[in-house]
Amino acid sequence: MASRFFVRSMASAAKSVKPPVQLFGVDGTYANALYSASVQDSSVEKTFQFLGTINELVENDSQVRDFLHNPALTKDDRSAVIKALSSGLKLDKTTTNFLNVLAEYNRLSHFQNVYKEFATLNDAHQGLVEAKVTSVKPLDSKILKRLQASIGKSSFVGEGKTLKLTNDVNPDIVGGLIVEVGDRTVDLSVSAKIAKLNNTLGEAL
Repeated sequence: MASRFFVRSMASAAKSVKPPVQLFGVDGTYANALYSASVQDSSVEKTFQFLGTINELVENDSQVRDFLHNPALTKDDRSAVIKALSSGLKLDKTTTNFLNVLAEYNRLSHFQNVYKEFATLNDAHQGLVEAKVTSVKPLDSKILKRLQASIGKSSFVGEGKTLKLTNDVNPDIVGGLIVEVGDRTVDLSVSAKIAKLNNTLGEAL
């Protein structure tokens, strides 16, 4: 009953609170709803901390991990374990109700993915904007600092925001860079240019 009430509450919150970053898919939808509910409770940071504690437990305890990924457990079994987790970790009402929603709809296996999505929302809530630069080889610190400064001044980040830049390595892009800021992508890779050239040649023949 409580979890169904929470579902209605999350749906209501989602309509009145717009997440700082729009996420999609099942995991994104749950993360958006939890974010909206925690904003109304003024508990975004606290909720993120609780989720982090649970995630650490899942990663370090195989029994808890197996439990989350066992679709054969009954609804009563899932509810009992959530109750034990809530009591043992002293979770707040918002986090506990959220876990109960996942348990009721047999979506506990999605927990870690929802946690990752919520981390993105929490960063945005704190004024952090995540950016990823993909290159063929690791970029040196000087280049990363220049990119940090350039991207930080762009409209992609926005005034008063702090940029969180990471560098991924992918030899498949051949050369150049792929810059991803939030849900925006600027593909300056050689592989993209080759693909564009191939498409152009294909249309011409």
